[in-house]
Amino acid sequence: MTQPAVTFQIKQLEERFNTRLFERGGGRISLTPAGELVLDYAERILGLSSELDIRVAEMTGQMSGSLLVGASTTIAEFMLPPILGEFNVRYPQVRARLTVANSETISNAVAAHTLDIGLIESQTNHPSLQSEVCGDDELQVVCTPGHPLGKQSEVDARILLAHDFIAREPGSGTREVTDDYFRACGVDPEKLRTLMELSSPEALKGVVATGLGCSIVSRASFEKERQLGTLVAIPLRPRLKRTLSLIYPKERFRSKVVLTFVEFARNKLRELSA
Repeated sequence: MTQPAVTFQIKQLEERFNTRLFERGGGRISLTPAGELVLDYAERILGLSSELDIRVAEMTGQMSGSLLVGASTTIAEFMLPPILGEFNVRYPQVRARLTVANSETISNAVAAHTLDIGLIESQTNHPSLQSEVCGDDELQVVCTPGHPLGKQSEVDARILLAHDFIAREPGSGTREVTDDYFRACGVDPEKLRTLMELSSPEALKGVVATGLGCSIVSRASFEKERQLGTLVAIPLRPRLKRTLSLIYPKERFRSKVVLTFVEFARNKLRELSA
């Protein structure tokens, strides 16, 4: 819509309710309390309209519509592609759209209803989200074969204090799990010799491959480097495993498409974990 058309629609709404819906001043605009109320009802009306479309389609036996999936970086890059591919083959009328971000961002997007479902590398404590564990993933130390840790069969967390470390960024599921693990082992994560914080597992492995330091990554993300021999992976002592979780909003209508994908992804992630 053009700016004049938007202004006209707002004016029509304010005349209908006989009150201002927006505060204007100082070059800024914000909602009044009445505007907040109207917005809340408008979102609910649009949600019901979308739900009606889905309900009618399901009554006619159609498996179609959009599927908004969010996944944390490691899952999106190394686990989800074959899951989405197989789901699309089974249900070609479903249009899946994938958003990739760290676990915290995905959780917030699902809670805000901008995503239908999320797959993250940890559990969430968000009060409006349901979290369901559907598998696990082991995290291991990675470094070059020539690194001082390269010949070890296991690595104690305290040993990592003596080596340069490449970390994932704050907010990622991997960072949260590894920081908790270090603390449980009596190691303050702030004491690590952290050279960089990176938001991509591929970038992180690329830096480690230069010999600059070591890191901790998902075993699922390491297969290519293991086959090429560019990096080696060493289990931690004690072993470090994390949960893989499906998250979705509590007490909200979920379409047959979403419910079917939840069941499909749950089974596939469990197969991958096994």
